[in-house]
Amino acid sequence: MIRTLVALGALTAAIAATPVAAQDWSGAYFGGFAGAQVQDQEENERILFDTNLDGSFNDTVRTTAGADAFSPGFCDGSPNANNAAAGCTDDDEAAGEVGLRAGYDWQMGNWVFGVVGDLSLTNAEDSVSAFSTTPANYAFQREVQGLAAARVRLGYAMGAYLPYVTAGYALAQVEDSYSTSNGANSFTPVRSSGDADGFQVGAGIERRLTDSISVGLEYVYSDLERNDPLVVRTGPGTAPATNPFLLVNPAGTDQIRSSDTIQLHGFRVTGSIRF
Repeated sequence: MIRTLVALGALTAAIAATPVAAQDWSGAYFGGFAGAQVQDQEENERILFDTNLDGSFNDTVRTTAGADAFSPGFCDGSPNANNAAAGCTDDDEAAGEVGLRAGYDWQMGNWVFGVVGDLSLTNAEDSVSAFSTTPANYAFQREVQGLAAARVRLGYAMGAYLPYVTAGYALAQVEDSYSTSNGANSFTPVRSSGDADGFQVGAGIERRLTDSISVGLEYVYSDLERNDPLVVRTGPGTAPATNPFLLVNPAGTDQIRSSDTIQLHGFRVTGSIRF
């Protein structure tokens, strides 16, 4: 992935060196982009519990002796084993992204105002884990699978170049999943798909190669909120009534990750055909 991005960036830079006369940026365009999305991991995120099933995730899961059953703690990332000493693997890495876009620009003097919509596929991931004294691990993973956006953009034409800023609305398709090394309790559901929406802001630069073809580089930041996050019911399964998840309410304990915010950093190479 990194080699691909470097190659695309080098190709764009080489093409940009070709001289082109001043251009009129008014009109419609259609194109695509490729690059990477990085999903931020929120520091100090944890898993929250609702032991009495009242809908408030502010409880501590305790053993029959009254001790905190999750005293080993929490970590960002996926668990390496069933114990906290093994730690977690950071999954905050760049994921590939490919997409299509279409837009329209209006030019007045050097100023260019436009609207653009894009749709992309990616698989940016973010996880959080908890460890119990059993020992056992419990992990939530969130994957952004698709991203759609509608934005305005404002640029300043400089001959064949158009530097610009952009902002607008974004909607993502998200899948949450849950896993654990606990084989005694039951856990339902362990997967949930839904939407997350919010805003995008960014900046970029386009370079006209001909009257109808342009290439560019773009950075877009997305700040989204998961609309219906995954809540996992930890039920009895084969566990005895003395199980920490069952002590307060025999029906079990609900779990949820502490943050429903999704933050993405997109780095793209773009290409467009203008009409």
